[in-house]
Amino acid sequence: MHLDVVDLRNFYYRTGLGRAAQKAVRDQVVHLWPEAKGQTVVGFGFAVPLLRPYLKDSRRVIGLMPGPQGVMPWPAGLPNVSVLCEETRWPLETGHVDKLVLMHGLETSENPTTLLEECWRVLGPGGKMLVVVPNRAGLWSRSDRTPFGFGRPYSRTQLESQLKLQSFVPERHLAALFQPPSHKRFWLKTGAFWEQTGRRISTHFAGGVLIVEATKRVHAPTRPGLREAVRKPLRVLDGIGKPEAEPV
Repeated sequence: MHLDVVDLRNFYYRTGLGRAAQKAVRDQVVHLWPEAKGQTVVGFGFAVPLLRPYLKDSRRVIGLMPGPQGVMPWPAGLPNVSVLCEETRWPLETGHVDKLVLMHGLETSENPTTLLEECWRVLGPGGKMLVVVPNRAGLWSRSDRTPFGFGRPYSRTQLESQLKLQSFVPERHLAALFQPPSHKRFWLKTGAFWEQTGRRISTHFAGGVLIVEATKRVHAPTRPGLREAVRKPLRVLDGIGKPEAEPV
């Protein structure tokens, strides 16, 4: 079940913990994707907090928000790029997306398989996707004080297995949100320290969220190869096995 867009907006833009979470996850996204010049970048779920770095140089940025969640205008002070859509039927052409980000989309979906099929459809050949999900082993998935405490948490193995089943190739993985999911001032003030320390210690075990990068796998044709490479081959070797007798 998707969360309400008002609750997501209030958490990420009106609480100190939400702003810290937004920065921690976005820093990791930018680490994996430092630029998207001339590319089409799409976010699904509530991924818009992660898309701002790409507004300037990308060809197009689109924030897709599922109907059960609701939509809000984004970005503030600029022309709106957010769109309300059906969860598994996006208003995008097939194969036109270069980079796709999912946050608060997969773990709350009632049809994760169909959702990933739609992700595969809109990505172009070699297109890349980042999936941000609650870490099953992390503290954030165990607290309902943040949006990451709702939905279906994943381990890295579970997430990568599901991506492979839907014709994606997992490439890289990172983690974020090593600070506790607490609104207390001490944890907020020391958040940057915990993020830096956590990244040095572990890439996926201790963080509150997992970030997996996957590439779209384009299937090879299933039909056989050329059945008749040469329809009328030259029979230059015919007769070698049966040499003709020379006249006496």
